Amino acid sequence: MQEMPRSSDNMNKGILAAIISSMVVFLDYLTKSIIVARVSPFESIKVLPFLQIVHVENEGAAFGLFRALGNNVFIIISFVAIFVIILYLLKLGKGLEFFSLSLILGGAAGNLIGRMKVGKVIDYIDIYAGKWHWPAFNIADSALTVGIILFLCSNLKCKKNIKEN
Repeated sequence: MQEMPRSSDNMNKGILAAIISSMVVFLDYLTKSIIVARVSPFESIKVLPFLQIVHVENEGAAFGLFRALGNNVFIIISFVAIFVIILYLLKLGKGLEFFSLSLILGGAAGNLIGRMKVGKVIDYIDIYAGKWHWPAFNIADSALTVGIILFLCSNLKCKKNIKEN
């Protein structure tokens, strides 16, 4: 029989999730603010032979997809996703899955702030090889991507362990 988590455990988990996701939001907001203040739209600043800083205003989802849906749809989707993630976080113990969802929460909140503030997401990291460019992204996108990968890994590992037993 599984024990019910103590309220102090839930509070500690909530604080930990808030710290992780807030760090993502803070770093994302700070870097986007610097880009908006110092880099003109479509300007590029070469940093390394495969990396440049750009200023791209993305009105769509990942890679600019679905921009025709409009900003309000993405705002609603973000709020729903954030709500579901918070509920799920409260049911988890600390571990890789908890950490991954905290990253996803921070990434979703970071991009939501941009959508609510300026109606779009500011992307600024451009990785490329020759003339091939990966679509520009930001810290929130990075946190979402890393969080999703870790979430999948933690759940695939868990399912693998269940099948072995």
